[in-house]
Amino acid sequence: MEHRHRHRPSVGLTAMRKRSGERGGTRIEWLEHDILCIIFSFLDVFDLVRCTAVCKSWNAVIKKSELLQVLYFKLRRDSGESSSSGQRKSFELGLQEVAMNYHSLCLQRGRLDIHQWKAHSVGVDQCRMKMGLLLTGVGDKIMRLWSLDSYKCEEEHYVPDTAPLVDFDFDESKIVGLLGTRVGIWRRNGKRSIFPSREGTFSKGLCLRYIDPEAVIGCEDGTARVFDMYSRTCSRIIKMHSGPVTCLALSDDQLIVSGSSLGSISISSLSSYQQVATLRSTDSAGVRTLCFNPSSHLVFAGTTVGYAYCWDVRTMKSLWGRRISSNVVYSLNHLQSDNSTLVVGGIDGVLRVLNQNTGKVLSRCVIDDERPISSSRNMHSFVEKKKGIRLLDEAELDQIPRTCRPPITCLANVEIQHVTERIFKPRGASTTLVGSMRVATSLIPETTGASPSWVMSNE
Repeated sequence: MEHRHRHRPSVGLTAMRKRSGERGGTRIEWLEHDILCIIFSFLDVFDLVRCTAVCKSWNAVIKKSELLQVLYFKLRRDSGESSSSGQRKSFELGLQEVAMNYHSLCLQRGRLDIHQWKAHSVGVDQCRMKMGLLLTGVGDKIMRLWSLDSYKCEEEHYVPDTAPLVDFDFDESKIVGLLGTRVGIWRRNGKRSIFPSREGTFSKGLCLRYIDPEAVIGCEDGTARVFDMYSRTCSRIIKMHSGPVTCLALSDDQLIVSGSSLGSISISSLSSYQQVATLRSTDSAGVRTLCFNPSSHLVFAGTTVGYAYCWDVRTMKSLWGRRISSNVVYSLNHLQSDNSTLVVGGIDGVLRVLNQNTGKVLSRCVIDDERPISSSRNMHSFVEKKKGIRLLDEAELDQIPRTCRPPITCLANVEIQHVTERIFKPRGASTTLVGSMRVATSLIPETTGASPSWVMSNE
């Protein structure tokens, strides 16, 4: 009995292993502080940032050792900048700026790896991306929520036959959808509700933007209607244009930016119901898409004849206007906190990277439609990995097969994610406190009518 007892693990150790889920082996959290510091000292600033997201203990070691600060200020010294005490206070902001500059270079020059899969049986018109998830739909009677780590379909939400799905957005608990002349909510737990007809109907809706607790609907009659998601009522009606409202953008300081099929852009206040300003493009063509950058206070617009424009909302003055395509620009967007680059997609199927401040086209990308580099299959999708091609300045689009550049109908919101999320990898790309940059686009093949989603990210 004594012999057997000596070889049994102690109750305390067994309990600790049960609590931690450990069944043997060495856990990374068990490495000593000094050993981790030695290992981390061999890393560059971007790899060290990635390590902060591995686990809480690594994050604490890196924070306590101030290795990030040391590497950051070394970068500043190597670039010829001073590191005064005042600059030390803005360490995190400075590190973010370094990462944004690196992202910009990767968008312009990095290697392109594209992961592509079939998301729906018919064309996909809209996609939204948040929290490592991609929501796709509009075209059939179903919305699908995909994991961008595994490319698996996590949820499916069905649209009623009584009304077409026009636009949508989502958060961690629900999907808000525009159903013609109604607003609908799909709870992530599976329940669905449509706003009552007496209070929920309006002139045909063309676009939707949602920031909890309100959804703003751009309507065919030129109004923007603000709906409260909890009372399920229309709280405000704001006259924006004399023609249909085709696109919307919302700011954190209660501004609605809207574009019209007549070519005008209107800025109104949610708090006062008043129109603040009207902006105009030089070509007078319909405004197809809008994007607002809160960190730089710039508004970007794309038109039906291929022009892109930029205004500063602080002065309400135009900064630049440039024709970047001979066809309609469907969508444009930028990485959160990035004040340097703008990503644009349209009917010609070319993904363009623009300088936000000048409108200059920095890079043009298409898909290499040769045999995929690799492929994988799961229960819901067949994923192919392909190369992306950067076009030379003198390259003529008419000479590029349409299979290499299916129309880009939507660019998902580009956002900073955790560093563990990575898909489209320009060689050597990195991020800040931070993570991965993703641009998700819906592509419509010319031949089959099926619609894969093209997801790209800076690692």
